[in-house]
Amino acid sequence: MSRIGKKILEIPAGVTITIADDNTVTVKGPKGELTRTFHSDITINIEENTLTVTRPSDQKEHRALHGTTRALLGNMVEGVTNGFQRGLELIGVGYRASKQGNKLVLNVGYSHPVEITPEAGIEIDVPANTKIIVKGIDKERVGALAANIRAVRAPEPYKGKGIRYEGEVVRRKEGKTGK
Repeated sequence: MSRIGKKILEIPAGVTITIADDNTVTVKGPKGELTRTFHSDITINIEENTLTVTRPSDQKEHRALHGTTRALLGNMVEGVTNGFQRGLELIGVGYRASKQGNKLVLNVGYSHPVEITPEAGIEIDVPANTKIIVKGIDKERVGALAANIRAVRAPEPYKGKGIRYEGEVVRRKEGKTGK
């Protein structure tokens, strides 16, 4: 039995969850609304202020879907109550970030500045010119945008320069030696 799938999800006050016939779950909370369609074999039940996820059999596919469904529902509830954020830091001489309107402008050693426009529902914050914070209610979209920003100039192993996640440790390599 899936340890995560067995966990009962407590629904906090101020959050409403509706389940449609085609297993489409809508979660509304103080920060916004998220909708997702889950596999039709997985059963999602709401009793008072708890949500449970059950599977029909012990087939490999059902076991995989059981824990995944519960984790995704937990992330939806967490997102509409607290939201998610991902921090990035720029390391390198002259590397800096700035915000122009809604766009993020990165100067990271290329001959041109790189502009990134977030999609609706995602917010980019630049508290310092070497720090970027990506915020939103959908964990998947926040992580994807943070990964796209990091991919503009991924950290390199020789000097450690580039854009990295907050707290990320970059394994360093030794450079070339003489003769």
